[in-house]
Parts: sequence; C-alpha cells; structure tokens
Amino acid sequence: MYSKNDDPAAGGGSPPNRFKASGLRSRHLAAHVVVAAWAVLALLAATAQQTLPVARWLAIHLFLLGAATTAIVVWSEHFAVAMLHAPLPDRRWSNARLAGVNIGAAGVLTGIWADLPVLTGAGCALLIAAITAHLVVLVRMGRGALGGRLAPIADYYRAAAAALVIGAVLGWLLATGKAGPQHYTGLKLAHVHVTLLGWIGLPVLGTLFMLWPTVLGVRMAERTTLLARRVLVLTGGGLLIAVAGLSAGWRPAAVFGTAGYAAGVTVAAQLFARTVRRRPAISAAAAWMLAAAVGWLVVSVVVDVVLLAARPLGELREDMGSLVPMLLVGLVAQVLIGALTYLLPIVLASGPKERAVLRVVLERGWVPRLVLLNSGIALLALPLPGPVGTAGMLLAGAAGAAFLALAVRVMVRSGRGLLQDTDRGAGVSRRPVLWGTAAGAVVTVLAVLVANSGDTSGGASAAGTAGTGSGTIRTVAVTLTDMRIRPARIEVAAGTALRLKVTNADAQRHDLKVEDGPATPMLAKGDTRELDLGPVTENREAWCTLPGHRAAGMTMDVVVKDATETDGGGHEDHTSAAADGGGLDLSADFSTGWQAREADLAPVPGGTVHKVELHAAHTTVEVAPGVKQQMWTFGGTAPGPTLHGRIGDVFEVTLVNDDQGMGHGIDFHAGSLAPDRPMRTIQPGERLVYRFRAEKAGAWLYHCSTAPMLQHIGNGMYGAVVIDPPGLAKVDHAYVLVSSELYLGTPGSTAQVTKMRQNTPDAWVFNGIANQYAEQPLKVQAGERARFWVVAAGPSDGIAFHVVGTVFDTVYKEGAYLLKPGDAGGAQVLDLAAAQGGFVETTFPEAGHYAFVDHDMRHTEAGAHGTVEVSD
Repeated sequence: MYSKNDDPAAGGGSPPNRFKASGLRSRHLAAHVVVAAWAVLALLAATAQQTLPVARWLAIHLFLLGAATTAIVVWSEHFAVAMLHAPLPDRRWSNARLAGVNIGAAGVLTGIWADLPVLTGAGCALLIAAITAHLVVLVRMGRGALGGRLAPIADYYRAAAAALVIGAVLGWLLATGKAGPQHYTGLKLAHVHVTLLGWIGLPVLGTLFMLWPTVLGVRMAERTTLLARRVLVLTGGGLLIAVAGLSAGWRPAAVFGTAGYAAGVTVAAQLFARTVRRRPAISAAAAWMLAAAVGWLVVSVVVDVVLLAARPLGELREDMGSLVPMLLVGLVAQVLIGALTYLLPIVLASGPKERAVLRVVLERGWVPRLVLLNSGIALLALPLPGPVGTAGMLLAGAAGAAFLALAVRVMVRSGRGLLQDTDRGAGVSRRPVLWGTAAGAVVTVLAVLVANSGDTSGGASAAGTAGTGSGTIRTVAVTLTDMRIRPARIEVAAGTALRLKVTNADAQRHDLKVEDGPATPMLAKGDTRELDLGPVTENREAWCTLPGHRAAGMTMDVVVKDATETDGGGHEDHTSAAADGGGLDLSADFSTGWQAREADLAPVPGGTVHKVELHAAHTTVEVAPGVKQQMWTFGGTAPGPTLHGRIGDVFEVTLVNDDQGMGHGIDFHAGSLAPDRPMRTIQPGERLVYRFRAEKAGAWLYHCSTAPMLQHIGNGMYGAVVIDPPGLAKVDHAYVLVSSELYLGTPGSTAQVTKMRQNTPDAWVFNGIANQYAEQPLKVQAGERARFWVVAAGPSDGIAFHVVGTVFDTVYKEGAYLLKPGDAGGAQVLDLAAAQGGFVETTFPEAGHYAFVDHDMRHTEAGAHGTVEVSD
C-alpha cells in the first residue's frame, strides 16, 4: 500500500500520493476552517456571558460539539486509514458525514438557544445518524484491511463514536425534559462523563499511543500494542459502568467505573512518561502541549473519583464545575492545539520546505502561550475569588486566540499556495512576538483586576449618591438576599456608564435582569457576576426572573438624576390587581371524569416508623367547576397527602424536587428540630430527608419552606399531619378538611401575587377545590358519629368551621380538648387561625343534607362549602 515514510503519522517524508490524489489535503483544509469557525464562535459566546441566553452552555457546546467533534471525525478517519492500512473511504460520503455532523450540531445549538424543540430534535437526530454512519465506516475499515501493530488503536475511535451516540441521546433527553426532573441530575452527570471522557478522552488516548512517540521522534515502545488494549478495557469498560451507574443514580457503580477509567489513564500516562528521551522533539511545542493535556486528564479523573466517592450525586452538579476548565481547556483545547501544531504542516504543506515554514509560524511564542494557557486553567479550576477566575479565563482565552490567529494564517497561506522566503521565514525573530504576548497578558490581567475591584462600599452608599455625569464609569455592588435587591434604588447622572457587581447572598438561586439590557445567569449562593449597562440615559428597572420573585419585591430601580418623567408606556403596572383568571362560575359543571378528593382519613399505618416520599412538581388541577390551574404541589395534589400517626411515631420524609424551574423545601409543624438542614431549599433534581418524631398530638400543617412562602403555600404547597391523642375514641367516619384560599392566574405572576398580598382570593376552598363536596357529598347514615379534622392552611385566612343542623359535642383545638362528650355545653364552630388545627365530633340525628361551611360568609359563598348526605 504505502511505506512507513509515507505515513503522515510517522512524521517523515512527503504526504503519500494517494492522500494528495484523493483531494484529502483540500478536504483537511476546509475541515479545519470549519473547526476554526466553531472555535471563534465559542470565544464570542464566552465573552457574552452577561447578555447572551444560555451563554456558558452555548460556549461549551460550540467548542465541544462544533470544533472538537469536527476535528475528531476528520482525524479519527484519517488515522484509522493510516493505522489499518485500509483503503480511503469514498470522498463524497466522507464529506456528507462531515456535513451531517456540522449541520446537526448547528441545529442542536440553535434549537436550544432559540428554544425550538423541533429543531433541537431534528439536529440531534441528524447528528446521531452522521456519527452512527461514521462508526459503521470505522468498523468496516477493519474488515479486510492489512492492519498492523497500531490497528487496535482504531478501537478507541469506534468506542468514542459509540460514546457520542449515547451522549447525544442523553443530551436530547435533558434538553427536552423527556426523562423527567427526578432523573435530571444523574443523566446530566452521565452525559458529561460519556461526552468528555468517552467522545473526547478515548480518541485522545488512542491517538497519543501513536502521536506521542512520533512528535518526540523516538521509536514506539515494544509493549505499546498490548498496553493500548489493556487501557481501552479499563477506560472503555470503566466508563460504561460509570455512565450506567450515574444514569441509574447508583453511586457505587459510578465510583467503581470512574476509578477504572482513572486506572487506565494512569497506565497510559506511565507509558508516555517512559517514552521521553533527552534528544529534542520534532515539535517541542506540540510535545509540551500534549504532555500538559495528559497531566490535566490525570488530575481531572482523580478529582472526579474523589468527588463521586465523597458526595451524594444530588450535590455534585455544583461541585463538578471545577472539572470543566480542566477537561474543556486543559485536555480538549491543549490536545487540539498540540495535535494541530504538529499535524497541520504535514497535511497542508506540499513539501519539506513549506512544512518547515508552516511549523515555524505555528510555534511562534509557544512558551508564553503554554504558560498563559495552563496558568489560566489553574486559576479557573481553583476555588478562588471572582476576579481571579475572570483573569484565568482571559489568560486561557488569550493563549487560545493567539494560536487560532496563527492557525488561520497557516491555512490561508496554504490555501493560496503563497510562501514567503523560507530562509527568512525560518529565521524570523521571535522576540517581538514574545514581548508583545507578555505585555498584552500583563495589561489584560491588570485591566481585569481593576475592573473587578469595583465599588465595595456597600449598598447604602451606592444607592444614595449619583454619578457625576457623562463620561463617568461607576461600579455599584448589588446584593440579592432575603427576597430583596439591595440597594433597591440607584441614582446616576445622565450618561454615567454603570456597572453592577451582582452577588447572590441568599440560600436559593436568583438572577438579575435589567430592563432592555443584560442579565446574569442563575447565581448560586456566593456567586458573583458583573453587568455592564453602558451609559445610562433613562430610568430602568431590574428584577429577579424566577416565577413570583419580581412580584414579591425583588426589584431595583436605576434612576437618572434630575429626570422628571419616566417612560410609562414601556413599563408594566406592577400594582395592578386585575385577576388573571376572571370570575368563577361555581354553578358550572366539573369536567367529565372529574372526582372529588378523598376526604376520609386513612388508618394509621403499621409500625412506628413511617417512610414517605414527596415529589415537588407543577401539576395542572381542576380547582373549581370547569377551571383548571397549574398548581405547585407535593405528591401531585394540592393539598399534599395527609400523614397519620400516633405520639412517638417517627416520620422519615424524602422530599424530591421534580420542579425544573425553582427550588423548594418543606416544614412540618408536627416536628421539633433545628430548621437549618431539613427545611433548606433544594434545587431541581435534588432530594433531602426530613426525619422527625411526633411528640405531641394535634392536627398539624406542613408547607413549603422556600421564600416567598406566601406564593408557595398560596399555589398549593401545603398539607396536614394528624397525630391521634392518646385514648382517641372510635367513630364511624373520620374526615380531613384542609381549608385554604385559591388564587387564579399564572403562578408567580404579578397579578396573582398582587391578589395574594391584598388578600383578595378568587375563592376559598376545602381540600384544594371549590365546591367539590357540594358536587360529590360526604355520605353517612343517620345515627352515625363523624369526626372532622380541620387544618387552616391559609396562607392568610383562618376558618370558622360549622356543620349546619348539628351541635358539636367534642371540640379539640391546638392539642387540647375544649369540650368532651358528657359536658353540659355544646359548640357551633371550630375557629382556627391560619396554620392552626383541631377536630370536632357530632352525631347526625336523621336523614337529610347537612351543609358544612366556613361561617365567614364571604368564604362560604366563594367556594368554602360542602354537603354531608345522611341516609337512613
């Protein structure tokens, strides 16, 4: 077929004629122009973190799904042909597969960025089809090929292609929400691992078995083939186990599999280290870049194993952030730069002289670029203050951009076939490049540190003083805490260039969106981002975009000093009390198939430890006749399930946050314990265990503990816990009725929250649905005794519970009997303030229809009534 000297991977001689004749040189040139374009887009997205939707996600995926994937598809096919001594694939089909990869990637990225699910799905399907075709080609190459000692390395490329197919499927499930929030964390971790360690890590390792000694200019170790097979078993098998474990939420399997992958990487790194010799490498720049990349791979997989072993999966989504710069920049970027530094001159040059010139161009300033890049990676990975991380990002970005500029120059030069004098090119002084790069880096770091120093004097002073006018640059520290933005008002002179240094000091996530301007991403506690508003010439508002937070008061005004008018037409009237849902027709019919909520109190479960799993989720519920409303629920119902036990029983409640949009917590009034841990807010996909002992009897409220609680309770996140008093007498019927207000409209909207704040609900209800027990009455027989457990959930109003036509002979309120059978007196209502509970008992004397109501007639006439149907 062709000799060793003809092999581009071997580093010697001219590129083989069959590669030239096939048009491979022009194809590689075009492909790397595409790689460069993806990289440029990734850099642009990375610099638009504050203004571009999903900017961080977009930057990462532009680089990985665009630049890295294109390069891997091209080079894995190229090296597979060389190592297997296989015939070249059909050029047209190769181009079609490459086009499918890029069009599919563009569809996925555009679809998610623009929130177009159909485009996302179509792009993902095309990408999977193209990579599957690539995998088929790689498999078919091995059949009938001559093979060689490097043939096993092609298995790395096949395994990597299979990994990307799996990663694309997982990514589609995550992007479209098809898998459900309960699986989100595990699937996201699986997606990250199979993509970075599989699609990226495996071909990198496989190629280095061949490329590393070639770049060094030494002979390949005798045991390379054997070790390559063993490493693939460890890394590929370990990754498969880890991804399966993460997807299933089984941490031991994830730790075991990742440890296997780490062991394989360590074996490969030891082989690479033993290959190093004292004589100069063919390309020192490429060798050092590849060595640094392997180092970061080893560090990242070791850190990965430690994190997986030490932390529950639900808590890893934030902790894994330190791995992103190590893998994305430390491994992927450096491998791309190192490999392209060595390979571009081989593929693009038409002869040894041109190859030497191109290599000189690509290696210009490689030492400072190497130092800047790896210093930046370290600053990004370490848990250091925000300005340091920003400096790291700029250092790494500057080094990457410098190589990108050199690579573009080489490709343009090769494409035009223009060569400057080779002697002059080989002797070009590097001193201006070195000094220019160093000076630029120093200036950049100083600029970053100065820009991030800002005004740290605090919110009060920032709010009280206006800037001095046009041309002034002013930085104000803004804090998000306690459902408020501090300062709530910033005054500036017209033309002041305003920057906001936004820090979230709250336990739950927040962001800050400026009207007609930039927005931060969602910030976890302690996160800081800077927003640049530019020159401010008119009044503007800023707010948190989480549902209901703006209406709850998380707003801030930027006011231009001496401005006498605001643009009223462009602002929403935040004090409007218009009802989103309109008036209710309680005489209307419920939907076909609707059933009232079961009011009967279930018996106490067996045993003394009661384990319950509650899922927080948005659920559409028919809350009144013919009216459906999205509710925030525990267990899919509003109110949530009723818990029933005895004094001394232990309740172990696992709260799972299936809500994809916000955090939730839970507070059980029946337990006595420090609220810090069990009542904390958990983010989407996370879970917590709330364990308490019922030490006192009563009818207790539980509700969401996340602020603003007015909205979380008002939208359905509440329920009852019934703990029987000792010696509780048996009755014929025991019912649980939880009273609450009903607020129609989009949950968290300004109109709905305004109604909550003004206490003007659309209805008052029992067990979450207006008029439900008038439509489907509770049924007893004459002479039977009934107990009504009542809990007032509010969130604002109490209840005066009354059963028309009866007298209560037993009243139990807030843990104490106020009236017992045999007492001379009787009672007509059970009066409860919001969050109080108790029960009453009565005997129905004869057949008939007995209405039960909240005796506040506003509430009765607006839905808080039902019927007890008594038969003979």
